[in-house]
Amino acid sequence: MTVNSADLDALLGLQDHDTRIDQELHRKAHLPERAQLAEVSAATAREESARSSVASGRDVVAGRQGEAERELKATEDRIVQVNKRLYGGTVSASRDLQAMANDVEGLRRRASELEDRVLGLMEQREPLDEQVGEYDARLALLSQRRSELVEQLQAAEADVDGSLSLLQAERQEAAGGIDPPLLSRYERLRERLAGVAVARLTGGRCDGCHLSLPAMELDRIRHDAAGSLEYCEQCGRILVISGA
Repeated sequence: MTVNSADLDALLGLQDHDTRIDQELHRKAHLPERAQLAEVSAATAREESARSSVASGRDVVAGRQGEAERELKATEDRIVQVNKRLYGGTVSASRDLQAMANDVEGLRRRASELEDRVLGLMEQREPLDEQVGEYDARLALLSQRRSELVEQLQAAEADVDGSLSLLQAERQEAAGGIDPPLLSRYERLRERLAGVAVARLTGGRCDGCHLSLPAMELDRIRHDAAGSLEYCEQCGRILVISGA
């Protein structure tokens, strides 16, 4: 394929546009807000896991406390019922009265045991409730920080998208002035060579792969017919000889 210096200059210009577009895409993918958001998400997951563990233990204690409180309530209700019969005058037999008095005494002992148990469970539960509250407070702060970062990320992405829109419009205009077969070859090389298809040959070194060409290869390029398309034998990129 025969090319002139204008074709090569146009290719270099297009490569510059594509490089800037790739840089903006890379910037968008690696915005600091994105990394910070990932850190907040990881911290949130850790806090939620820790909270779940503490809350599970707290719920076990709370369940036991609830059972003890219900049994205490039932015991106290039973005491009231037995006392009504004991002092209501409906029972006159001394043996029955004594049995009810013993029953009340046993129920009161059971109620006292249950009260102690409830108090003990409340003491166990209190620090667990405090820990859950602390986790909830930290999670609320993380949620707020996440919302802030989402807004900041959206704004940063919009800024990059604006730059990309301008660059892509300029790129389309630059590509329109390049011979279609040369443009097609450039696009294929870009896909294969990490986005860089054209490089300057400066001082015997390819600016694409940063390797020096062998002396024989440099001599061949210098003596090739004007207008021939040259490639770096190291990386395969199209070479533009400085000063061409």
